[in-house]
Amino acid sequence: MALWTMKAAMLRHMRIPVQTLTVARSKLGGPQILFDSTRSMSSHDDHLSKEAVIDRVLSVVKCYPKVDPSKVMPDVHFQKDLGLDSLDTVEIVMALEEEFKLEIPDKEADKIDSCNLAIEYIYNHPMAS
Repeated sequence: MALWTMKAAMLRHMRIPVQTLTVARSKLGGPQILFDSTRSMSSHDDHLSKEAVIDRVLSVVKCYPKVDPSKVMPDVHFQKDLGLDSLDTVEIVMALEEEFKLEIPDKEADKIDSCNLAIEYIYNHPMAS
């Protein structure tokens, strides 16, 4: 089952070249390729909009029990502005991982200490959904 999940995730975000061939008949009657154009198809065309990411990140932070929702803005810092400690920040990052169905490596998660950094990380993450 894990192999199927990994395959589905890889195929969902893979760029696949699609070739289009235009064929015309030559004067001798045989086919002749006039040109070959290649374009990339990608699932990133349906990537989340920045506004959607902002709304969902702010919603997750506002729902955290120790947060006053009226203080939550895109530029708010978790510790300085909301008075959260490092454990609270870890819990918010975990909630964001669940909300956007992605896994943030610990090294990157340690850097996310504000709504703005969370928004930028998630918006730029290719697997966010």
